[in-house]
Amino acid sequence: MPMATDQVFADYFSRALAENTDALIWPTLTYGAYPAFVAYAGSISLNDQTFTALVTEIADAIIDFGAKSLFILDTGLSTIAPFDAAIPASRHPSRVRHITVFRGPHFLATARNLMRQPYGSHADEIETSLMLAIAPELVDMTRARASPFPATGPAPGPLSPDDRRSPNCSPSGSYGDPTLASVDKGTRLLAAILEDLRNEATAKQGG
Repeated sequence: MPMATDQVFADYFSRALAENTDALIWPTLTYGAYPAFVAYAGSISLNDQTFTALVTEIADAIIDFGAKSLFILDTGLSTIAPFDAAIPASRHPSRVRHITVFRGPHFLATARNLMRQPYGSHADEIETSLMLAIAPELVDMTRARASPFPATGPAPGPLSPDDRRSPNCSPSGSYGDPTLASVDKGTRLLAAILEDLRNEATAKQGG
């Protein structure tokens, strides 16, 4: 999986959500709050306070330019809380909406039905399947490795690339089993996400 997976998702879903609408797609934020992966070379994480301030200032500037409303399209998990904190900190909280890509009901139901791994959330069966459907040229399945965690799953806290004593030791950085991924799963997950996004965007626009 590429280092820019979350950005690929954000770019793809923002374009899909903006289709047939009078919408401006702002450039994707390429740095965020990802504390679980800081031990892996190249994985940079902002602290929550820095990330929240960054989002708040950008959101306020966009609305100050004249945008009637702003949708924050969130493709992360550790980014959810900082995004939620950024909205009330904005000068225009009623005009900022937070849409989480991987929390919609259709996606969650589809993922439950398709998933064969016992746990996961990062470079796993689900995320890799989505990338195979969206940008297969960026995926190298010959390097896919299941997380070597015990059957009970990993413990809370960051992953480790090299500490064999850690319950969260994962040399590949995966959190789950990407070897179970497929294009078919990704296509079905993709359709579910798009349905969730359109429903949520319509509801947050008031109809």
